Amino acid sequence: MRSAKTLAAVAIVAVATWGLASCAGGPTGPAEPTEDIELRMTVWTSNEDHLALFTEIADAYIADHPEVASITFEPLPFDDYTSTVTTQIAGGNAPDLAWVLENAAPDFVSSGALLPLDDVLENTDGYDFDDLAPNALELWTSGDDLLAYPFSTSPFVVFANDDLLAQAGQPTSAQLLADGSWDWETVSEISSAVTAATGRSGFVVRDFDYLNWDYLSTVWNGWGAAPWSADGSECTFASDEMVGAFEFLHAAAFDDSAMPGPGTSADFFAGEAAFTVTQISRANLLPEGGFAWNLLPLPEGPVGEYAVTGQAGLGVLAQGKNTQAAADFLAYFTNPENAALLAQYFPPPRTSLLDVDTLSAANPLLTPEQIESVVVPAIEDGVVRPSHTDSAEIGQQVRAALDGLWVADADIPGTLQKTCDAIEPLL
Repeated sequence: MRSAKTLAAVAIVAVATWGLASCAGGPTGPAEPTEDIELRMTVWTSNEDHLALFTEIADAYIADHPEVASITFEPLPFDDYTSTVTTQIAGGNAPDLAWVLENAAPDFVSSGALLPLDDVLENTDGYDFDDLAPNALELWTSGDDLLAYPFSTSPFVVFANDDLLAQAGQPTSAQLLADGSWDWETVSEISSAVTAATGRSGFVVRDFDYLNWDYLSTVWNGWGAAPWSADGSECTFASDEMVGAFEFLHAAAFDDSAMPGPGTSADFFAGEAAFTVTQISRANLLPEGGFAWNLLPLPEGPVGEYAVTGQAGLGVLAQGKNTQAAADFLAYFTNPENAALLAQYFPPPRTSLLDVDTLSAANPLLTPEQIESVVVPAIEDGVVRPSHTDSAEIGQQVRAALDGLWVADADIPGTLQKTCDAIEPLL
């Protein structure tokens, strides 16, 4: 069954890739309608509060644009989101606008599937294009063209369970930070002590589960490692830096009991672990009155301080039926006033909104000090999680190759070299 599902996924990706490629060249269809325009945007959220805000913004836009009859937000399941959108494109039913996941960004940006946005954004009164943080735009830019607006730039952070640390006789996370010992080696040592003293888990890289390997970028960036070169043409999984990062992770899982091993899970938010690496949006999982917790930046690695973010973009599909109307609505949807509203749920790319007041409204559980010292620097300086064209196929090859690491006597350098051997033809 699992193989069947995998083969099905590969088939979908193949269709999706063809669909994206076929979009190259931009809109070539008949003249676009100028009245009774019906816009459709695909999203992966079905959160009622999110959709209510989107509808509120859309209704205000329609009130001033009588040529637009309706704007529909179409939630799609997250797990199949990209394949569903690209299948719609391949089938001639492209949405007018779409959210784009970061790992699919290179495919969308390089294929011509998205309409360049620079002109409409720069020429929209009051848009303040220069307010967009340049590092937030990099993933969504091809040449001089901005092809999607990064509506969400969410940093990875560490949540700490200070009650569990105290139960194990360990210093609080604030003490570790104040002492200058907030680094991965110390976190691993304390995690081992927590496991030995309480039977609970130490640190957990949430959503990794020995399957979703790219979440480990929240660790390996501390070693200065990357899966491939900056231009994506050369595999660097076998680099000394990456070997060092995986030696640390392997020892934490198999020698030191500092992190759960394969087949073992621990939910930090249920009080089952001392630390977890995840995005700040997961703060809503903290149980009310459950345990004393703290928010910290990613621990320092051998290269010192670093930050990692996740991103999502919003683009106009070049094969949509209403490209100009869609681009105009995108400019309205993401203008300074509406970006401030969207910041309730999605960390914005606008530098003017990266302040304590705005982000406090979006993250009411976090203190102003946590936002100022942890969240804002991570958004401003964070490296986006790895992405590459043909990400689905590369992801499967890496995942299969790394399976060789998750045994007690793994040959770490040899396995990482095999990983490069597997993906080099795809880079």
